Amino acid sequence: MSENGDRMAGSGIAPAQAAEVAARRREFAELLGEFRRTPVLVPLGGDPGGEPALLTADFNGIRFILAFSDEQALARYATARGESAREWAYQRILGARLLDVAVPAAGVPCGVALDCADGSDGMVFPPVAGIVPDGAAVDLDDDEVRHGGAV
Repeated sequence: MSENGDRMAGSGIAPAQAAEVAARRREFAELLGEFRRTPVLVPLGGDPGGEPALLTADFNGIRFILAFSDEQALARYATARGESAREWAYQRILGARLLDVAVPAAGVPCGVALDCADGSDGMVFPPVAGIVPDGAAVDLDDDEVRHGGAV
């Protein structure tokens, strides 16, 4: 037993907390895998008269591509914005393509927000290692990316 009593040696985390963290990580990994395999709806935004672009929202310096699991989720978002009367053009895009292609193409820190009008039922995929390609992850510096995560 460590000097922390029932705490795991060296980690500062109690065994029950460590088990909970591990379970949540597994649950998130399953959700991420499901998202990557699933086509989602991505509304098109952009400037009037300009090229259509994926609809995004910026939050605390990070851009998020807005994605929706189905037309009902998109309708809830439109209603929350007070824009349910207008037509919403969208593309159906595989979640993996959003994370692996669209996020790095943004050129700024970018993630994906799924069903953002659904409160705690929504999901955020931030631009961090293990979710987006290393080159687009904000939690890795350039040296870590060049050396495969080991500096």
